[in-house]
Amino acid sequence: MKLHELHPAEGSTTAQKRLGRGAGSGLGKTSGKGHKGAKARSGGGKRPGFEGGQMPLYRRVPKRGFTNVFGTEYAEVNVERLEVFENGATVDAAALLEKKIIRKELDGVKILGGGELTKKLTVKAAKFSGSAKEKIEAAGGKAEVI
Repeated sequence: MKLHELHPAEGSTTAQKRLGRGAGSGLGKTSGKGHKGAKARSGGGKRPGFEGGQMPLYRRVPKRGFTNVFGTEYAEVNVERLEVFENGATVDAAALLEKKIIRKELDGVKILGGGELTKKLTVKAAKFSGSAKEKIEAAGGKAEVI
């Protein structure tokens, strides 16, 4: 195949509409826009979301609160969920994802103090609650902030 042999697939291209070129062209006079009305005029119709003068949906729906785009969201895990790991294991976000304890890492993992922990683990996370840190260290493990 050579460069001069390339051409678009059959039916994939259509000829450009040549508007306002006389009655015989089929697109003369009103140039395919019909007679009068908003769509015939410059500006071409209504803005997105316009509902014919009815109160639009975006104004009917109540708006409350706000979304903090600068906030940090942690994947939270209670210490009792760490019992699935073997004694002496290192627990980090990758290990938690593998065991399906968390679905996404988000902005980091936070370990909370719910439940009891009996195994000696090295836990690496972005944050720890005070009670979680105590429980991990009481079981003989380490709580490392990354």
